[in-house]
Amino acid sequence: MKKLFYTAAIAMAAISCNNTNPFLTAWDTPYGIPDFNAVKEKHYIPAFEAGIAQQQAEIDAIIANADAPTFENVVVAYEKSGAILDRVVGVLFNVSETDATESLQKIVEQVLPMVSVHSDNIFMNADFFKKVEVLYNDMENLGLNQEQKMALKKLYNGFVNNGIALGEAEQARMREINMELSSLSNTFGNKLLAENNAFAKEFGVAISEYGGAMAATEDRALREKMFKAYASRGNNGNENDTKELILKMMALRIEKAGLLGYANPAQMILHDKMAGTPETVDAFLAGIIAPAVAKAKAEIVDMQAMMDEDIKAGLLPAGSKIEPWDWAYYAEKVRKAKYALDEEQTKPYFQMENVRQGVFDLTTKLFGLQYEKLENIPTYHAEVEGFKVMDADSSLIGIILTDYFPRETKRGGAWMNNFVNQEVVDGVDIRPVIVNVGNFAKPVDGKPSLLTLDQVETLFHEYGHALHGLLSKCTYKSVAGTSVARDFVELPSQIMENWAFEPEVLATYARHYETGEVIPAELVNKITAAGTFNQGFMTTELAAAAMLDLKWHMLDSGSFAVAQDDNSFVETFEAEACKQMGLIDEIIPRYRSTYFAHIFSGGYSAGYYSYLWAEVLDKDAYELFMQKGIFDSETAMSFRRNILEKGGSEEPMELYRRFRGADPDPAALVRARGL
Repeated sequence: MKKLFYTAAIAMAAISCNNTNPFLTAWDTPYGIPDFNAVKEKHYIPAFEAGIAQQQAEIDAIIANADAPTFENVVVAYEKSGAILDRVVGVLFNVSETDATESLQKIVEQVLPMVSVHSDNIFMNADFFKKVEVLYNDMENLGLNQEQKMALKKLYNGFVNNGIALGEAEQARMREINMELSSLSNTFGNKLLAENNAFAKEFGVAISEYGGAMAATEDRALREKMFKAYASRGNNGNENDTKELILKMMALRIEKAGLLGYANPAQMILHDKMAGTPETVDAFLAGIIAPAVAKAKAEIVDMQAMMDEDIKAGLLPAGSKIEPWDWAYYAEKVRKAKYALDEEQTKPYFQMENVRQGVFDLTTKLFGLQYEKLENIPTYHAEVEGFKVMDADSSLIGIILTDYFPRETKRGGAWMNNFVNQEVVDGVDIRPVIVNVGNFAKPVDGKPSLLTLDQVETLFHEYGHALHGLLSKCTYKSVAGTSVARDFVELPSQIMENWAFEPEVLATYARHYETGEVIPAELVNKITAAGTFNQGFMTTELAAAAMLDLKWHMLDSGSFAVAQDDNSFVETFEAEACKQMGLIDEIIPRYRSTYFAHIFSGGYSAGYYSYLWAEVLDKDAYELFMQKGIFDSETAMSFRRNILEKGGSEEPMELYRRFRGADPDPAALVRARGL
């Protein structure tokens, strides 16, 4: 009891000393949006200290409770703990990705060890685990519903996966590993941001615009220079080189897997995912990359014919062959020749604001959602816009913030995240605050932000994640929204891509930014006809990245021993991996190891395959929409009820079967990609 009172006293002291800290009380703002206007950098560290002390006191209270363990006094009490920490984590780790000033990066570096220690203090607490274990072992006799079972299972696995069964010395080592991995992952992200900014400075092109620049640049020498700079990020032997970080992280991940009794990190990571084993993933990817490479080889023939025309015209020396830096440029030439489709023709019809409204209107048609633009709300950056999302009966669904333009302080790519999680606390349904982030072209010279076809698809994709978070109807935050198995989380996002270029949907949002003219049928037909164009390349580079990720995480202590203190191992390992997977010289993985942020700083370790795994589900699910009608309300509401609202409250395959009425058809992906 002394420990309980002492910890509680620390928490109260921290709170009383920082009573002007905006993180220490619930947000007094419209719809519970974080009070960004009040948050200053000086508030983060004290808020983390107070939040950690508060949650530790709450955990101690669970342990000190003399009553027999029940779902309410253990699991529910845990779910309700950590309110301050939830608020500060939700803000800091989102803002540090989108507006990462140097001072904010230093705060994150200071906070990460604190969070790691705190997490280990919870999930290595034997007294807490005893109470959880009693409930877990008697789960079937407790009268729990499925969501309660999933919340209990997730809490139990949190202890097991963190080494609760290890001895004292092994647990101490696990703590060191967890802390170091957290720090290294953050450093990797910071170094990559610096590399991306250096690329942008050298070529005057934001990293998000690289693909478009490669397709449009006629100067082959410049294309080669850009390609090599892009493909060597993190591999330049400078202060932002990431090879040493990769080796350190892999050594630690292998050691951690060994401590927990797994042969390699992939086994450790995949044991509770849909796929289950690395062997299953390996076979799945092998079945995709073979037909993808075959299709890519056929695409090279068409591009080489275009290059040969340039050779005849004296634009290139005799004997020139397609190289990796030629692919985007000559693929665009082939697309223009085969389909008379030019991105410069389509971009004027895809003004960012119109595309965003298009996805809003689509969700109104499918799910009955309504939207209201919010003015004068707190935001973390002037470019952020906010919208109130309501159900058909005008009840609040949640808040969506959009942040779509690149800046030096924002990492590359596109993503969704939560500022506020959906959960039910003491009978009150807390509605979420969600953010969608992108790196689309900024408005310049009087022109609005005009999107490429890929960027349109990206906006629809990320809004699928947003729907998963917004429509969540769960009780417990640990299983709400996108808190699902990694290889299931991409289903809601990827299925949304299928509507993006449907003619009926395009007619609602694709309007010329100057004239207001709806995109003409001729151009729509070209987009549709080119729907599976270049899929050999796109599927190959994606599958290659997934296989590279898997091969890294199938390394064990024996096979990795030679890598110690040998940075050249990163390049030789990747080259051998690409050779084994049958990758052709003209294509590199979508992400090479030294800038593979998904797996070295983004939480997708041994999980990048999930995009393709979930695509089987999304293409199979969309085939039902095509059979019933792409706006069929019954099918749409079934998807909402059984997938979008359920989060991780039930096993993912059970949810999918309930929606689809059958297991997914693996051939759906091959059909959709035209392979």
